[in-house]
Amino acid sequence: MTRARARGLWALLLVALVAAAVAPGALVLAQGGTLTSRSDLVGLYALRGSLGLRARDWPRRADPCAAWAGVGCRAGRVVSLSVAGLRRTRLARLSPRFDVDGLRNLTRLEAFSAAGFGLPGSIPAWLGAGLAPTLQSLDISACAVSGEIPASALLGLGNLTTLNLAGNQLSGQLPATALPRLTRLRTLNLSRNAFSGALPHAVWSLPGLSVLDVSRNNLTGALPTPGLALPANAQVVDLSGNFFYGGVPETFRRLFAQVLLANISGNYFDGELGVSDGGGGNVSFQLNCFLDVLGQRTQVDCQQFYASRGLPYDGPVIPPAPQPAPSPVRKKHKNLKYILIGAIGGGLLLIAVVAAIVFCFVCSGSTGRRNHQRESGASPSAPSGVSATGTAAATGGTQPSALSANTVKVGDSFAYDQLVNATSGFGENRLIKHGHSGDLYHGVLQDGTAVVVKRITSRVPRKDAYLAELDLFAKGVHETLVPLLGHCLDKEEEKVLVYRFVRNGDLSNALHRKSREENEGLQSLDWIKRLKIATGVAEALCYLHHECSPPMVHRDVQASSILLDDKFDVRLGSLSKVCPQEGEGHQNVITKLLRFSSRSRFFWFPICNLPI
Repeated sequence: MTRARARGLWALLLVALVAAAVAPGALVLAQGGTLTSRSDLVGLYALRGSLGLRARDWPRRADPCAAWAGVGCRAGRVVSLSVAGLRRTRLARLSPRFDVDGLRNLTRLEAFSAAGFGLPGSIPAWLGAGLAPTLQSLDISACAVSGEIPASALLGLGNLTTLNLAGNQLSGQLPATALPRLTRLRTLNLSRNAFSGALPHAVWSLPGLSVLDVSRNNLTGALPTPGLALPANAQVVDLSGNFFYGGVPETFRRLFAQVLLANISGNYFDGELGVSDGGGGNVSFQLNCFLDVLGQRTQVDCQQFYASRGLPYDGPVIPPAPQPAPSPVRKKHKNLKYILIGAIGGGLLLIAVVAAIVFCFVCSGSTGRRNHQRESGASPSAPSGVSATGTAAATGGTQPSALSANTVKVGDSFAYDQLVNATSGFGENRLIKHGHSGDLYHGVLQDGTAVVVKRITSRVPRKDAYLAELDLFAKGVHETLVPLLGHCLDKEEEKVLVYRFVRNGDLSNALHRKSREENEGLQSLDWIKRLKIATGVAEALCYLHHECSPPMVHRDVQASSILLDDKFDVRLGSLSKVCPQEGEGHQNVITKLLRFSSRSRFFWFPICNLPI
């Protein structure tokens, strides 16, 4: 099994198990009926005001059970509430905060979800006592929540079966006194935060826990004694990316054989595990300190980790290598070697300087002749009606070396620290993919707006490719192009572009979407949506080819370049290779091949990749 395929299997199984861990009646998202409780109505309007939700999602003078997005009712009472995917008003986005006091009025609430909805701030201490005792599912993942979890925030939630706090900025130690009281908990997801300290032993004693994910934190400590282990119905155990250490008890080795997914990789477990490789299938334990498994950390790394914490290390200790005293003869030879290297390097440097001076003289003469011809109104090699600048850009796609005044005004100007905070310091947990024109990260601005941040560093082969995008947006904003919110061009060695987050991802993912993903709100593509997407792509290319002046060529149209918003309208991305279009009589071979390649990919993917 390849590593990429294994990661995909992990993700799909985890999503399926988290969904299955919720009781059949816990999420009642279907709308209908009439709200009969005045207390529920007051609570909903309080949330509408504190969260600043738009009138198009929660309209006034309309029955919430029938017309408000994300509100589910049963017998005239609100039993489920989801603000995931909703947006704040323009004014509310200026100062978003974790203000959900209106939930106290919803005394029959069984499920609350704010996944991806910005709630910057700390979890209120009243949350456990203020929420309804009937609450079974609480999801505030990827909400920019920070600070520690107050112990009182989990008290009073004895019926909770699903707790998802993943993808936030939570820190501190986990509340050891509150977790044991969640006796009905089946899914606990605390991944991608900054929790520290030990994982409370009470977690291993929860009788119904089937999914435990605490990956990518700063947790430490040893696994509990052999008398403690997850219950027999455990399905997913993910401890990866922490600082756990020590040996693996026999009870946990038996656990690896019964669960669907077990991942303890990226820690410092030591000793012998009793297996012959680094894990595969449903078990992964790479990058530890096991002595009998491949794909582990170096012995030096393991030894330094245990020594820095004053812990005994169950492995071979590598003594520092003795340094032999240099002999006088060898020292003379060493000095002679440095003298020869310096002399040869100096000669090569002198030759390079002379060649550079000659090259500058030649280039200055050519530039002077071109400037003279340009001042006379003609390009030295361009035909009539085609400027030299346009020809250079069309034939080779050469980007300008400096920003024009119009280009700088495209979108808003963001501070670099603002984007660092929005992406958790450009952390690996926020990385979407490594693109050919920059690394893409998912972020949440201070106003709660979900964004995609493209970071262009020295890793990118063409660091100035972002200028093509800014130059294109300077010509005008079109509804079929990816929405650019702004940029950060303060740093010389690093440029950043900020786009609005597109909910339905790209066409490549939408075409291969599985049914279990539809249960999380991602719709499949029927033939009406596919026709709408094809029409949208045609409109985007028509804008580039016929409405831009000069006409532009995309050169990278493929399924992953076509983004889909919440209404499946096309937002064409991957604009770093856009260049002016040549006339057919002046196209060189490379340009023709690039256009043929992009057209072939565009017309090929609907035939090959659109499953019925």
